[in-house]
Amino acid sequence: MSAPFGGSDRAAGGLPRLPTPPSGWPIGSYATYGEAQQAVGFLAEKEFGVSDVTIVGVDLMLVERVVGRLSWGRVLGTGAVSGAWFGLIIGLLLGMFNNQGFAWQPMIGGLVLGILAWTVFAAISYGMSRRDFSSASQLVAGRYDVLCQPRSAEQGRELLAQLALGGRPTG
Repeated sequence: MSAPFGGSDRAAGGLPRLPTPPSGWPIGSYATYGEAQQAVGFLAEKEFGVSDVTIVGVDLMLVERVVGRLSWGRVLGTGAVSGAWFGLIIGLLLGMFNNQGFAWQPMIGGLVLGILAWTVFAAISYGMSRRDFSSASQLVAGRYDVLCQPRSAEQGRELLAQLALGGRPTG
């Protein structure tokens, strides 16, 4: 099928331009993404056409891992340090492009304004958040299926069976 206006519905490299459901037949299922990557790597080592292969995460979950407790002191300190770095960089750039040579005043001004601005932003953000902990979010899957286009699915299944048997050829 062609795209409207005579263009292709696939981008360079054969990937679809728009999000589309994966296609193909399942040739393997793995508990972790690393195991699925290892399986595709094994197929590549065996000179299998891996451009026909897709790794699909199934049963997606958003996992939020709590990494620490937040307090006013920690929030304001982190805001001040972030602001100091940003202010120093801006001040350095302004100081370098000064017509009278390098000047220290823009660096000091940038440092002070950066600390003040980021501390205020951090305080407002923390005051409005109502959360006393920091966390990191991650999207993970319950399992990872390896799919393959029908034209080579059987060969892919046979190769992954070899991997399951310790990499020894079957038959």
